[in-house]
Amino acid sequence: MTTAREIMHTGAQCIGAHQTLAEASKMMRDKNVGALPICGDDQKLKGIITDRDIVLRCIAEGKDPAKMTAMDLAGHLHCVRADDDMDMVLRKMEQHQIRRIPVIDGERLVGMISEADLAMGRRDGRRVTDQQILEFMEGVYMKA
Repeated sequence: MTTAREIMHTGAQCIGAHQTLAEASKMMRDKNVGALPICGDDQKLKGIITDRDIVLRCIAEGKDPAKMTAMDLAGHLHCVRADDDMDMVLRKMEQHQIRRIPVIDGERLVGMISEADLAMGRRDGRRVTDQQILEFMEGVYMKA
């Protein structure tokens, strides 16, 4: 049974809940990522923010990314546990139509799983099956 820990990308870096969207966008650029987990002062996961969130919910609405914080855009948090099996991970991503999901161990962020991680898991023989990938793609892209 393949777990989230085996597929996840380690080394995910949080943006602080009180840091600005301008800081978040620079961090995304520098890390070459499209999403950042949001952590509070207690270093616990509080949310996730995407580049799309910044564009649609800040810039397009005429708000100032230098004044809005990451937490201002944090919606409902969906995450998985490091020991969750891949069926659970994919089911959660499909159900909520999300393309990236934080992985926690206890209450601490230990990694992220993205579509690229799923594809690499398939390619590297980490037992993400063709059927799991197809069902995920149908669930996320065909329901929209």
